[in-house]
Amino acid sequence: MTRSYIWPLGNRISHVLMILLFVASYLSGDEDELLGYHAVFGITLGILILFRILWGLFGTKYSRFSDFDFSIKNLLDYMSSILVKTKSHMGHNPASSWAIIAMLIVGLLSIASGLLAYGVGENHGIFAYLHLSYYKDTEVFEELHELFVNMFLAIIIVHIVGSLIAKFFRADDGINSMITGYKNRENISSIKSNIFSKIFQIIWIAVSIGVFIYLLGNKDNIFMHNENKSVNYETLNNTFYNECGSCHIAYPPYLLPKRSWVAMMGNLKNHFGDDASLDEKSRVEILNFLVKNSSENSTHQVALKISKSIESEKFTIIAMTKTAYWKAKHKHIDSKVFLSQDVKNRANCAACHKDIEKGMMENDLIGLPKGLRV
Repeated sequence: MTRSYIWPLGNRISHVLMILLFVASYLSGDEDELLGYHAVFGITLGILILFRILWGLFGTKYSRFSDFDFSIKNLLDYMSSILVKTKSHMGHNPASSWAIIAMLIVGLLSIASGLLAYGVGENHGIFAYLHLSYYKDTEVFEELHELFVNMFLAIIIVHIVGSLIAKFFRADDGINSMITGYKNRENISSIKSNIFSKIFQIIWIAVSIGVFIYLLGNKDNIFMHNENKSVNYETLNNTFYNECGSCHIAYPPYLLPKRSWVAMMGNLKNHFGDDASLDEKSRVEILNFLVKNSSENSTHQVALKISKSIESEKFTIIAMTKTAYWKAKHKHIDSKVFLSQDVKNRANCAACHKDIEKGMMENDLIGLPKGLRV
């Protein structure tokens, strides 16, 4: 048996980076405050996948798609004898050939659908221009992204299981070769990297790492740029800002629907236990402003989800903290956090949403006060 050099260093480094980025992206996907990092991990993974596709066209012998075994007959034969020790493949076996193509395609679909969901739902990045037209369909894009990501995960799991079976039942050294670059074979079949492939590998890894660092340090890039604009409520409606903001923060009107504002402004004598009565002119002015900018008239994702969460409620909810959406989003936060000196109560949104009085409820602007833990 002779050690044959099969996988070049760039190939192997990219393989490891893709694994790490997928894991990081998957684990950060459900945490709102990590959405920015989730986007960074996903976009960088997409860059690596694109380079891998180019490498499959112009790379070294066993990395090229032309060397893959796409024969259905060979795939069926391989799968039927998967637990039997047979002759090993120099490059990719039929199962891994299909798995890699599936991962590359579904991986790109996962990234593309993620960018679509990010643009439509969050109004961020290259697809933010679709936000105004499709923001009400944001759940469709989110579900599509989740579908592709779970398909991606399933293919990865099958690929890993297949590799482990090949290693322990077929005595194949495929997993080891992705670490060392070498396979033990009867004949010498080592690859030879020309200057072009060496330069490409350097660019492949350098660009991917460079993009990751750039995205991490500059969230205002083309892929993640925030198209949501801050609002100066003091200028927009001075009466609302001064009257409502004199006792608590000036909550963005889109946090409640029209009927909630009508109910609240219709009973200011009992405003959460306090008398917040106003002269009729001011009351009507503020009510009209709140109704005009209520959740039904906003494209903010938070506004849409709040409206949907309470539209079936029999009773009119006038406290955002009583909505099903708010409860679901904050259920993982320890009640001690809300009772802490820095937060004090559940209605103090500004403790974590720093720019809420500017109408900004961005996921990447969420931050607990120092010393507090969720």
